[in-house]
Formats: sequence, C-alpha cells, structure tokens
Amino acid sequence: MSKEFQKYFDTNKETWNEKVAIHASSDFYDLDRFKKGKTSLKKYELEALGDVSGKSLLHLQCHFGQDTLSWSRMGAKCTGVDLSENGITLAKKLNEDLELDANFVCCNVLETSNFVEEKFDIVYTSYGVIGWLPDLKPWAKMIAERLQNGGVFYMVEFHPIVWMFDYLQHPPVLKYGYQQKEVIYEEYQGTYADTNANMISKEFGWNHGLGEVVSSLSEAGLTIEYLKEHDASPYEIFPEMISLDTDQGMYVSKDRLYPLLFSIKARL
Repeated sequence: MSKEFQKYFDTNKETWNEKVAIHASSDFYDLDRFKKGKTSLKKYELEALGDVSGKSLLHLQCHFGQDTLSWSRMGAKCTGVDLSENGITLAKKLNEDLELDANFVCCNVLETSNFVEEKFDIVYTSYGVIGWLPDLKPWAKMIAERLQNGGVFYMVEFHPIVWMFDYLQHPPVLKYGYQQKEVIYEEYQGTYADTNANMISKEFGWNHGLGEVVSSLSEAGLTIEYLKEHDASPYEIFPEMISLDTDQGMYVSKDRLYPLLFSIKARL
C-alpha cells in the first residue's frame, strides 16, 4: 500500500473513530430500538440472502456492527471487519450485551485476509462502502479469498451517479466524474447521521463506475448472478425526496431520472 493511500486511510480512520460515539447516540442508528430487537437490515439484503441460519457470514466495513449482529440474530455465524478501533470496540460490547456469538476484527478491509483465515458461505457489504477504496481489484481478490467454493457475495450500494454530486452545496450539485480516478476530499461539520454534531468530518474517497465494480469481481473469479439498479432507497439521500407508502421506509427522488442504488449477487 503506497504512503499516499496510507495517509488517506489514516485520515478516514480518525474521522470514523470520532463518528462512532455520535452515531451510537443518533436517531439515525436508533440503538435503543436495535437493542430491543429491531433489525438494522433493509429490504434488499433481506430478500437477496433469505434464510442465513447455520451459515457463516463475513461482513466487510461493518462500522459498529449493527448489520453483523442483525445477521447473527437470524442464526448466521458472523465476523465483522472495520477500520475503526472505536467501532470494533462498540461492536464487541453490543455482541456481549446481546449475548450473541459474532466475532469482530479491526483492520483495513483490503487487508482482511491477513487477519481472517476462515472461508465463508456469504460475504456481505452495504451502503457507502466502496467509495473509501482507491482500487477495487485488491478488494475483489480478498472477497474471492474469503469465500467458500460455491459461496455467495452480496453487496447493495449507492449508485455511482449518486456519488457524482457535491453534497456540501444545497441543493447538491453535479460535480465529480462518474469514472473519476482522482481522489475526492471533503471537509464538513457533523456526519450524515447528525449534521449538527460537534466534529469536523475529514474524508478522502474515490468514485467507481458499475463497469469497474463488475469487472473487478469477475476478474477475481466470481460469477455475477445479477446486477440490479434500484430507484428506491432506504435512506433519504437527497433533499425533497418522496416517501413511498410502504412499511419498508423507502424513498424515491421526485423525478426518478436515475437509480439511487445498485445490488450485485455473485458466486465463487
């Protein structure tokens, strides 16, 4: 890993370490209801993976472990990986408090195979993950290394078009390239979970088009079962979005000119 990339990762790690306490107390993550049994998982991943009981599952970039623990409640044997020490510390505490059997590992997701030797039935990642990675080829290679033969990889992620906008302007302005190779730096007060929080988020990120995502996985030896694009998002990512009248809490943009999410299911 180059010194330049390490500098970016170190900055992101500091920001995510600071975010943990703010997110844990936010309405966005609703930790009280989660502790009482509410799942953090959304419609797309629940439908895609179905019954996970008895299966081993590796959750990449797990933050403080809510999704990992939600899968664990459904009977999966889970391991969560994240860059943030504070995130992993809270995840382990939640795992203990909820009397679950998940395992948590603190490391850069690209280095997962250096810290986790087990192979899994399922590798899972979701919502705002690949934008923290400068190159998807080592990411995809690691996924292939951690999957059992016949194992399933599933991801649901914000669509690359969504990342073309600069959200520091109101309303957001189309600014960044769909396949932009240059790093994107943003600095702003608060976080997506609490815009009024007393912290400054300093973040380096990268845009990845769908072609890059699919090709990276395919070149690593995975067979793509499907690539789907979705108009509806469980997160209100733009101003003036329309709430769908469903029990899933889904939102769509007013004009529906482009998808908000994509999902990929693949097998080794």
